[in-house]
Amino acid sequence: MEDLARKSVVAVEEHPAGAGHNWPRNDGVELDLSWVLDQRVNLSAAERRVATLPGRRTVKKDAQAAWLLKAVTCIDLTTLNGDDTTERVKRLCAKARQPVRQDILDALGMGDRGITTGAVCVYHRFVSTAVEALKGSGIPVAAVSTGFPAGLVPHDVKLKEIEASVADGAREIDIVITREHVLTGNWQALYEEMRDFRAACGDAHVKAILATGDLKTLRNVARASLVCMMAGADFIKTSTGKEGVNATLLVTLVMLRMIRAYEERTGIKVGYKPAGGISAAKDVLNYQFLMKEELGREWLEPDLFRIGASSLLADIERQLEHHVSGAYSALNRHPIG
Repeated sequence: MEDLARKSVVAVEEHPAGAGHNWPRNDGVELDLSWVLDQRVNLSAAERRVATLPGRRTVKKDAQAAWLLKAVTCIDLTTLNGDDTTERVKRLCAKARQPVRQDILDALGMGDRGITTGAVCVYHRFVSTAVEALKGSGIPVAAVSTGFPAGLVPHDVKLKEIEASVADGAREIDIVITREHVLTGNWQALYEEMRDFRAACGDAHVKAILATGDLKTLRNVARASLVCMMAGADFIKTSTGKEGVNATLLVTLVMLRMIRAYEERTGIKVGYKPAGGISAAKDVLNYQFLMKEELGREWLEPDLFRIGASSLLADIERQLEHHVSGAYSALNRHPIG
């Protein structure tokens, strides 16, 4: 199994997790309403595209293990619960440093590759705790902000929350947009809001959470994606994880094509983050396949691809243990924190 380390999709030594942020920031462009309003989505064609994906693309054995290890390096290991505590966050950070058991990594020939998750994502209250717990690891802390998850607090409060998280050491800020701007077609307001968020983040990267389950139509998803990128989002993200419908392959396809269109017109690469409801290893593989097919190999790295998840990591570790041992263990033997 040692030649697993040479699988092209892993390449951990070339793109170590936590190194991140190797692409230039998205400074944004002027709002082009004609471009925004031109966006349409062929629903039946999009549905056919994602429906055929699992049947056309599959990986087995060593190749599957390699793809799953790559997914680990792209996880934003997350805890966003009302009962979060300092100790829970510390345990989560310990798991981010060592996301897969050492004996499993050794059996895969990957024990010396320094595999970590892409980031740890927490509420503002726990940013400083996570920064301290991750010191020396290179793993960035991402903070959810702007009145997460509803985003309905006053605008000046949103900006102060971003600034406070950056001051505490957050290197990434996951903001939530005001859904009303999308639902009413007020693209100028969405653009200006996102520009303010981008400015408040300073050197920290900003991920724009669209809450796609609240946006009603794929056309709204496409237009909101484009406006947020024009306003300077470094990543666009599907969901808070708190909506009735979170990340789906259908929404992902639409957002990835907006990222591709934005890069073709501006030359700027923007990252993508699905979040909410991705809990099984087999599901994350489909997201990876779609990323590679639509955007290319570069979008399989943590610089441009993150997965907002918690329980997903436990299932990936379980699948990797099965790969090396031939037996499935109980899921509760693979805690995330």
